[in-house]
Parts: sequence; structure tokens; C-alpha cells
Amino acid sequence: MLSYTCKTAIKAVIYLASKGEENDKAGMKEIAIHIQASEHTVGKILQTLVRQGLINSSKGPSGGFFINELQRDQPISKIVESIEGDQVFRSCGLGLSKCSAEHPCPIHDEYKIARDLIEKLFREKKVNDLCDPVSNGLAFLIG
Repeated sequence: MLSYTCKTAIKAVIYLASKGEENDKAGMKEIAIHIQASEHTVGKILQTLVRQGLINSSKGPSGGFFINELQRDQPISKIVESIEGDQVFRSCGLGLSKCSAEHPCPIHDEYKIARDLIEKLFREKKVNDLCDPVSNGLAFLIG
């Protein structure tokens, strides 16, 4: 359901949130290494997230990307929607443009149930909720 780019964005934000102190900065290369993604991809994602106000950046020798307390309290759905768009939780499981209850694809009913559960999860879970297990060593961002 989620693209590689979207999964990478979520991991990058969780990594920033798990850095510890508010405004503790990380560079693009550091983030890419810690979430095992290409620097190019991470760079583009981080720029998008900054433009959307989901993370912050500062320039200069002590610059980098960081997240504040308010941003740590945002639902994961904000990150998903910033990368995938607002249709991600309403799209067809087979990618059909005219899929609906009146004109369903072969997996419409089952996929709708799964899609609704995923949307609920991403709307209820906050960045902090996913960050805490990583910070405590109970969950991981790399395979």
C-alpha cells in the first residue's frame, strides 16, 4: 500500500524523533546511513517534509534536520499524506480509477477493510508512539 518513498519518510522522521533532545540535528548522510536508504532519496524526502512543516532544517556548519515537540505529536498519517497525497486511504487495491462499491474490483470489499484498518492505525499513532520503542531498543528501523 505504501511506496518505498513513503516508508523511507516515516523511518526518517522516526529517526529524527529518536535522536533524543528537541532540536538535536542530523545530517542527510547520517539519516540515510541509519535507515539504510540512498542519500539522494533521503534528500528529496527531507526537503518535502520541511516544506510541509513536518520537520525542520537549519543551514550552516552546525545545521541539519530536526524535529520539535509539536511535530513529535503529529500523527503518522500526516507524513503518509505529504508523500502519497490525500487519496492514499481511498484508492483501489488494484489501482483502478473507477473502483467503487457500485463498480468494484475483484478485491474491493476485502481491501477496503484492510485499507480502513491501516488508515486508523496511521491516524491514531503519533511519531512519539513509534519513536519510543526504537529509542528503547525494542523496535528497529533497519532490517
